[in-house]
Amino acid sequence: MLKDNRFLDWFRHSTPYIHAHRDKTFVVCFGGEALEQRESFSHLIHDIALLQGLGVRLVLVHGARPQIEERLRLRGAQMRIHNGLRITDEHALTCVKEAAGFVRVEIEAQLSTGLANTPMAGIRIRAASGNFVTAQPLGVRDGVDFCHTGQVRKVDGAALRKVLAEGAIALIPPLGYSPTGEVFNLAAPDLAAAIALELHADKLIYLQEEDSLRDEGGATITHLLPIEADELLVKRIDEISEECYQQIFAASDACRRGIKRVHLLQRGQNGVLLQELFTREGVGTIITASAFETLRTARIDDVGGILNLLEPLEQAGVLVKRSRELLETEIDRFVLMLRDEAIIACAALYPYPEEHTAELACVAVHPDYRDAGRGDALLQNMEAIARNQGLRSLFVLTTQTAHWFQERGFTGVSLDDLPRERQRLYNFQRNSKLFRKPL
Repeated sequence: MLKDNRFLDWFRHSTPYIHAHRDKTFVVCFGGEALEQRESFSHLIHDIALLQGLGVRLVLVHGARPQIEERLRLRGAQMRIHNGLRITDEHALTCVKEAAGFVRVEIEAQLSTGLANTPMAGIRIRAASGNFVTAQPLGVRDGVDFCHTGQVRKVDGAALRKVLAEGAIALIPPLGYSPTGEVFNLAAPDLAAAIALELHADKLIYLQEEDSLRDEGGATITHLLPIEADELLVKRIDEISEECYQQIFAASDACRRGIKRVHLLQRGQNGVLLQELFTREGVGTIITASAFETLRTARIDDVGGILNLLEPLEQAGVLVKRSRELLETEIDRFVLMLRDEAIIACAALYPYPEEHTAELACVAVHPDYRDAGRGDALLQNMEAIARNQGLRSLFVLTTQTAHWFQERGFTGVSLDDLPRERQRLYNFQRNSKLFRKPL
């Protein structure tokens, strides 16, 4: 028996995400460092298996940098670097092929486990790898020949889609092949972005070795636009590792070119994939081409979400209870704030044009998103709507949030100051306080 209901609450609240992610394509990129921490890598494999079991179509793109460097060390050599790019000569290419093959086999072995009393018990996961990527050489740059260091020329999207449609996980090493039979060493972040773009993937996910991206106050940066990601790279170029730089750069570029959601997650955090994908708040940084949180007018199919948001406040007596039928008839009065399509705040406007005023009602913000300025943003939006309608003031009736409105420019008024029609509807039993704000 569970000691508390946290697991039950989380599992039930993950339902919308389970439905939303089913049959979607996610490209997940991680470095070869993941294999060197056996326990955490096992947890990652378990979470990948769970995602696949929930109907997510997965492409895993892996790096092999530490494995390559180890093989070079054993040969008394090292990878030469020019302007942040690795030069893959014949000796290095041998190490690259050995390391990529080793990593691929290790991942396949982990995906094949099925011991009793483990999360993999009874699971049959097929992994498919192959020559899905055609590459070309970087060539000579600044007089330097990069030899077998390459870049993606083409991804065989049709073949990858067939693999995913058959229920297998596509496993892609950081290698590409040319029509002349050459093998090229590819940067895993760029490769993952190219695959995501070719497949029109729903999500591109980078598992980073570094700590999560943080702002100047030490808090995790939860959302970036591509231009903000570019600015961060310039500002912190001396602080960010080469691999992290490549991931952020590739993420920003992929987002500009059509990938709607790119996630940057800390690989070492246990269960980071599940926490990011199956909770509303997430635990990492997401890069989107447009604002992650948006405001829009409510639609009829939003009624259920609005009811869920308002119900706790209605039960606490903060808001007057509204039936589904009433909400359906008044749905065009509501403005919603959405975070990744989930309703996290709402407000309604009931205008009285003859008196050049409007009632602001049903102002509600989900408990998880309060104290972050969202209520203020919603209020400013409602004020702008009222001004555009030629109204001169807003008024509110409240029983428990008087101070919040007073701090934002509302002042107390009497019942006689309200429009006559609204006076007739006043509920004396609730004894709401009245406030008005000029626009």
